[in-house]
Amino acid sequence: MTPEEIADTLTGLFGTSDVAALAQPVVEIAPGSWQVDTSAFRLLVLLSEDNTWLRVLLPIVPIQEAQPFLGQFLEANFDDTQEVRYALSEGVIWGVFQHNTSTLVSADLSNAINRLVSLHQAGLDNVFNRLIESRIRQIIQAAKQQGQSLQATMQSLERFYAEGVMGDINQTSEAREEVLTAWRRQLERLWNES
Repeated sequence: MTPEEIADTLTGLFGTSDVAALAQPVVEIAPGSWQVDTSAFRLLVLLSEDNTWLRVLLPIVPIQEAQPFLGQFLEANFDDTQEVRYALSEGVIWGVFQHNTSTLVSADLSNAINRLVSLHQAGLDNVFNRLIESRIRQIIQAAKQQGQSLQATMQSLERFYAEGVMGDINQTSEAREEVLTAWRRQLERLWNES
């Protein structure tokens, strides 16, 4: 892809008002680099000095918020993110896409940018859900090692919530039932897989 094709792709995705070539004096980025500003995010598109590599960056979340989920971010890189990756730099978790410009086509760049925007919109939701699922799997494995059935495991969880061992002791019965319904749904979904 040439710099002109990259600019055209960005303009096609975001419109002319959101795409601006950055002037070198502003942020010391070489010519052929772009910044896309929307109300929701700021996307950076950077070419290497020799225009052979393209890198697209989108900040996802500060490291302080992401710290408990670093393992899940790495798992997502392995399992879910496809052509983009999570990366850590300057105290921020970023969504990153890198590609050789000689083999990059507009459709692939567009797809990568759309996936980065999706990661940005999800924020911590996906990695939080991944963490919760791994904890539920641990509970299932422990219950199975003790010879418990799905029903017995669910009864134990109900007792823990009723006694205040889990959840908030001041939780209303409606709120507790809502949480237990979510537990039941997840346990039923994952029981045979674990």
